[in-house]
Amino acid sequence: MLRLFRLWRLGADDLRLLWFALRHPARPVWLLPAAALLVLYAIEPLNFALPFFGIVDEFVILPLLLHLVVRFLPVEIRSAAGAEAALASRRGGHRQ
Repeated sequence: MLRLFRLWRLGADDLRLLWFALRHPARPVWLLPAAALLVLYAIEPLNFALPFFGIVDEFVILPLLLHLVVRFLPVEIRSAAGAEAALASRRGGHRQ
């Protein structure tokens, strides 16, 4: 169970990084379609038809796919996101 919580903590960080990358002016061309496919995969009808597979899908497969997309981001976008997060933590708040 602890591993599942770690996976979701990693997923939350990846989601913040993906959100930053989507707004970044130097984002790769493939990022918008990949993000759209992730959203469609998250709300697919199989989640409602077969509840057990939907649970496995939402708690395991989806965070892993999100992490895979983030791993393919260019290094400069990932480092810029890290610098922005460090700046926000020093200011004591989140950027709006």
